[in-house]
Amino acid sequence: MPSSLPARDSELVQIIDAALLDAEWRSGEWLICKPGCTPCCIGVFAIDQLDVVRLRDGLAKLDANDSDRAARVRDRAQRSWDRIKSKFPGDSDTGLLGGDDQAAEAFENFADFEPCPALDPGTGTCDLYASRPVTCRVFGPPVRSESGLGVCELCYHGASADEIVACEMKLEEANALQTELVEELASSGRTGKTIVTFALAHSR
Repeated sequence: MPSSLPARDSELVQIIDAALLDAEWRSGEWLICKPGCTPCCIGVFAIDQLDVVRLRDGLAKLDANDSDRAARVRDRAQRSWDRIKSKFPGDSDTGLLGGDDQAAEAFENFADFEPCPALDPGTGTCDLYASRPVTCRVFGPPVRSESGLGVCELCYHGASADEIVACEMKLEEANALQTELVEELASSGRTGKTIVTFALAHSR
C-alpha cells in the first residue's frame, strides 16, 4: 500500500538523533557501538508502519542514486523472506504480525539468526542507515521499556547500575511524536506491525 512519509518524520529523527548524541556523551567509553559491529543486526524485530514507510522511502532514494546497491538490498530481502515466511507468526500475505498471545510467543524465537537485509555483509554497515527503524536508532544506550532498562550486552561493562541509569536515553518527546505519526498513518489505513524483511521484500 503506497504511502508518503509524514512531514514530521524528519523532526522525529532529529529528536532521536539528538537524544542519542546526549546519551553517547554521558556514556563515554562504556558505549562501544561502531560501524562493523553487527550483532544487533541479526534477528528480526517488530516495526510499525512509520518504520515501514521510512524504510521504503529510503530504498526508493537509494534506487535513484545507486540502483545496483538497492537491487542487492531487495535481493537479500526476498531471499530472507523466502527462508522464513513459512513460520511467520502472522499473515504472510500482508506481512502483519499476529496480535494474539500465541503469535507473540511464536515471535519470541522466530528467525533469531536471520541477518537484516539492509546489512551489507561485505562492509558490516547498513545500506539504509539514514532510514533505519526507530529500534535501530535507539539501540545501544540504556533505553527504558515495560521490562525495565535495557542496554546492548556488549556495552557498559564495568559500569554500576547507577552509572547505567545516569546514561539513560531520554525519549519521552520522541515517543510522543512517534505515537502521533503512527496514528496519522493508521487514519489512512496503514495499521499493524511487520518486520524489516517483509517491508523491503515488498517495497514495490
